[in-house]
Parts: sequence; structure tokens; C-alpha cells
Amino acid sequence: MRVGLLSDTHGFLDEAIFRFFEACDEVWHAGDFGPNVLDRLMAFKPLRGVYGNIDGADIRSEFPAELSWQSELVRVYMTHDGGKPGSYKRGIKRALIRHRPDLFICGHSHIACVIRDTELQLLHMNPGACGRVGWHQKRTVLRFQVNDRRVDRLELIELGPRSAKAKD
Repeated sequence: MRVGLLSDTHGFLDEAIFRFFEACDEVWHAGDFGPNVLDRLMAFKPLRGVYGNIDGADIRSEFPAELSWQSELVRVYMTHDGGKPGSYKRGIKRALIRHRPDLFICGHSHIACVIRDTELQLLHMNPGACGRVGWHQKRTVLRFQVNDRRVDRLELIELGPRSAKAKD
């Protein structure tokens, strides 16, 4: 299973994402879609996602606040604002203990981060932000494969500076 992971589009979807995620089987969005993103992603690839703090009723009617599923033999748990190992947001550690994921995905911070939580025995991923809104300097996404029980072939893709216009 090849996965393209993004977050914090805030209504901006760089055309390069379609090229980078062309060979992916699914696209996963960790919240803060914003307007004019959902339909384009749903028409492109099978889409899993959660809503973020800026998302309105349209996105919230399509996606939950948290999502738990199995991809291959990897248990995945996703929410928008989760923090990271050592500084999880309130209630997240309890949710992680309850769901027992192998892979925990969140967005919100606008900082790309992939780190192993040795205490909870999981891999934490935050793709950073790929939109233009926020304080991040570079727009980023992640691409990886889920093979059996493993997450591998992980790539951090830089789309360019936050303020750069997309090449349509």
C-alpha cells in the first residue's frame, strides 16, 4: 500500500501533490482541509482523513475528529491536533493507549516530524503543512509504503517555500 500523507492545506492544494502522489494507492489528510480541497482529493484517489480546527460543517460531515483503521497489518490512529511523543495534547496519550496503534498520525503543528515513541511502541508522523497559511517556512508532505507490518520507503517531500505560488 503506497500512501501520500498531507495536512494543513488551508484551502490551497499545490498541483505538484498530484504528481508526487500519482503512484499512491490512497491519500491520507490529517485535517485543516480548508475550502476547495476535498472534492479535488476525492476525485484523485481514495481518501481517508480527519477534520481540523479550521474545518467547517462541510468537512466535519465527511470526516470524524479521530480515525482508527488497519492498513495491511499496521494499526493506524489519526487525529488533527495530537502533539508528539513527550508532549502529547490532553487526552491523546489515553487515546493512544486505548487504540494501541502502530502508527499515530496528526497535523496542526505545521512542523514535519517522524519519530518513534519507544514508551508506547509506535511510529509518530506529522507531514507538516502543505498550504500557504501559517508560520511554517517550507510546505511539506510525506510519502511512504505500508508493507505487511512495516512502514517503509518514507520520503519527506518539500513543495517549496510557504509563500511560493504553485506551478499550475
